Amino acid sequence: MNPVKEGPISRRPDNSAFKQQRLPAWTPMLTARSVLPFLYFTALICLLLGIWLILTVQTIQEIKLDYTEAGTCDKCFAKRKDVSLAGESCSCTVTFAIEKMFKGDVFVYYGLKNFHQNLRRYMDSRDDTQTAGRKKNLKNPSSYCKPFVRDQHGSPIAPCGAVANSIFNDSFSLTHYGSRGPVPVTLLRRGITWYTDKNIKYRNPNTENMTLAQAFNGTVQPLYWQRPVYEFDADPTNNGFINEDLIVWMREAAFPNFKKLYGVLHRSRNPFKNGLPVGNYSIHINYNFPVQPFQGRKEVVLTTLTWFGGPNYFLPIAYLVTGSVVLLMAVALTAIWWKFGKNGKNMEG
Repeated sequence: MNPVKEGPISRRPDNSAFKQQRLPAWTPMLTARSVLPFLYFTALICLLLGIWLILTVQTIQEIKLDYTEAGTCDKCFAKRKDVSLAGESCSCTVTFAIEKMFKGDVFVYYGLKNFHQNLRRYMDSRDDTQTAGRKKNLKNPSSYCKPFVRDQHGSPIAPCGAVANSIFNDSFSLTHYGSRGPVPVTLLRRGITWYTDKNIKYRNPNTENMTLAQAFNGTVQPLYWQRPVYEFDADPTNNGFINEDLIVWMREAAFPNFKKLYGVLHRSRNPFKNGLPVGNYSIHINYNFPVQPFQGRKEVVLTTLTWFGGPNYFLPIAYLVTGSVVLLMAVALTAIWWKFGKNGKNMEG
């Protein structure tokens, strides 16, 4: 008997609703009576959100003090031009007045202008495995840190890289002059970092059976630092790689003009329980950070915050512009429909 030859395999899809595209579908019929109300509703929502956010932002109180050459800081500014005097300390004072009370929590920032932390080579010049506390990378920093990998004697730098080397190192102390005389303004210098940075991303080397200085033995401080990383703070919970000032600085800014959190008003005693009262103030500044090489400016920013954050007008304006554009489109389409398509067959709602 001759074997039965099988026919070719059929490529026809199964006769099912899914494969034969017989599933039920809904196709919206866009008419003037359905589209125009939606446009008006969208425009109304955007305009209301924009107005609400504008009013919210306007409740924020803020003072910006450019101290680059202000007050007695002009002498320090001139002193920092001379590289040979970089190791010498310099301090100055700037005075200002608050005419309306800063209610609630007051946040103190330092700001820099024309400092480009967003340059790619600058951002890459760091070793995250080293600042994570890995001993292997502590004394063998990544080549990405060049030229801030080792000092002239070949000792590894900790932390290495251009980002850490250029850390902002001015410090501030505020004083309030009221009816009781000069009163120091206490700032909380803890809790200014992201939780993940402080507790996960940045860690010190294992210090079991040794001090922090012994754990960093064999390393040297960055070239422009005045003291090593393990002597940043007497508090062991804020020393070394987990120092909060270092962590705040290491999170690079996206724009050349930026501000970073320095501290928060400590509202534990009068007259600061409700915020910063009206009166005269002074800021004593340890002036260390030079701005002449990049033609920059330095400032101190005192501000309150809302649930929306800081004084940012971008989102409110974006909502107002979007709502206005949609409203104009809705009015134009309404006029066209009213004049030409109200009784037409193709445009009838």
